[in-house]
Formats: sequence, structure tokens, C-alpha cells
Amino acid sequence: MARKKTRRSSKKKAGRKKSKRKYSAGASRKVARALHKRKKGTLKSGRSKKKVTSRKQAIAIGLSEARKRGAKVPKKKSSR
Repeated sequence: MARKKTRRSSKKKAGRKKSKRKYSAGASRKVARALHKRKKGTLKSGRSKKKVTSRKQAIAIGLSEARKRGAKVPKKKSSR
């Protein structure tokens, strides 16, 4: 028995667009490491070498280190 051929419509289904990763696995490892160091109390900030207590600051340090290593991280938002 021969099967009847059906044509598929060329219209795309309206659904969620599959997106790529914004941050690489290496970047997330750097951030995790920075958060761990902060929790331990050994994470220090840039020039002043003060102890970092803020979670947001720890994430920023991790992302900055990842950028320096060339990991896939979105560009830093420019301040006005």
C-alpha cells in the first residue's frame, strides 16, 4: 500500500524562541568560586583589598574575572 504524501505548511509555529546561553559554563564557575570565597570571608575587592560582604559585589567580581579570561559574558552596562 502506498502512503499518501502530505505537504507540511511552511508557516512556523508561534512558540517560544530557543535562545543561546548568555553566560558560558566557565563564567558561572568563576562566579560560584567568588561567592564561595565571599561566604568563607576571603574575597577581597580590587585596589583597596577590603573584604567583600555584598553578594552582588561578589557576583560582579566573578564576572569581571571571567571577562578577563575571555569567557562568554555579556558586555558591562555603561554607567551614565
